[in-house]
Amino acid sequence: MSGGPGKTDAGGRRPGADTSGPGRGPADYARACVEAFVHGQPAPPPPDDPFYDRPAACFVSLKKRGELRGCIGTLAPAEPDLGAEIARNAYSAAFHDPRFPPLRPEELDDLSVSVDVLSPSEPCDKSDLDPSRYGVIVSSGFRRGVLLPDLEGVDTVATQLAIALQKAGIAPWEDFSLERFTVTRYHEGDPPRD
Repeated sequence: MSGGPGKTDAGGRRPGADTSGPGRGPADYARACVEAFVHGQPAPPPPDDPFYDRPAACFVSLKKRGELRGCIGTLAPAEPDLGAEIARNAYSAAFHDPRFPPLRPEELDDLSVSVDVLSPSEPCDKSDLDPSRYGVIVSSGFRRGVLLPDLEGVDTVATQLAIALQKAGIAPWEDFSLERFTVTRYHEGDPPRD
């Protein structure tokens, strides 16, 4: 898998992306799930594409006018297939991100959605990290922090680690282990790809 979101507009959509109807890409499906959940309905079925049939971990990110509004994901598959994984994490991003109140229907028009599909993680050293290419997992005992790759303002390994450690509640001088992973990032209008 490869990382990097590519160029997007202020709403998080790629220029020229088809947003005229329900798309078949992961972010389009995540948006359809969020819209259904906000209106008290169950998740729609995923698009009829083998892409959604395999197990894979993912993160669903919601932004409201370009600002983070929710982001929840899994580091290992928690569902039998990617379609169910996206639906699960879309629900959690909309309603269970502890940093934000539950999403309301009137926010949908200002929302953009992206999905990061993760590769399996691998142990690494600090010298193996590159915040533009790899996400990072820091862990010490039961505490664990995660940061996705290629995030605005996260340009150095030191910054990436500091944020991940803070999220985990791990002091920089404590012993901790590192893992890295890559993502394939999808914005609304992006088709599935392997």
